[in-house]
Amino acid sequence: MMAADFFIMSLPARKGSHVELGIALASGKRVYMYSTDEDIYHSETTATFYHLPEVKKLVGAFDCFWERLIFHEETNEGGAF
Repeated sequence: MMAADFFIMSLPARKGSHVELGIALASGKRVYMYSTDEDIYHSETTATFYHLPEVKKLVGAFDCFWERLIFHEETNEGGAF
């Protein structure tokens, strides 16, 4: 994780992924989160980490996520993912 430029978390995820997410956030890595459904936005069923402003989230088809990720990384777009 420490050598990575960014971290991608695909949901649903297990405990080990959440440890890696915490490490990524603590070390200032860019964090992207992908889910096929809207559950990612429900604060009562997700981890607090999911709702931090530095976590870029996308729900939908994987192809759409992949295209947005590539665009975001190539343009260093700091805004909405």
